[in-house]
Amino acid sequence: MKIQNITDVDKFFKVIDECKGVVELVSPEGDRINLKSKLSQYLSMATIFSNGFINELDLVAHDKEDIERLIQYMYNGQ
Repeated sequence: MKIQNITDVDKFFKVIDECKGVVELVSPEGDRINLKSKLSQYLSMATIFSNGFINELDLVAHDKEDIERLIQYMYNGQ
């Protein structure tokens, strides 16, 4: 799933933290990074969110409720 126009990094990671299952960030090379890991979140913030805004992320969520939660965030910012 593609998530676009993330401007509030804290809110984005709050939504990730609320997910029950694994949520992975997929790099352009195909690597998967577990965003439920606090270490991965800090590293992600330091690299991809360095300018405070990200145009697009490719995420994989394995739990149906998590997918719905991420879609809700994407459309409503909640």
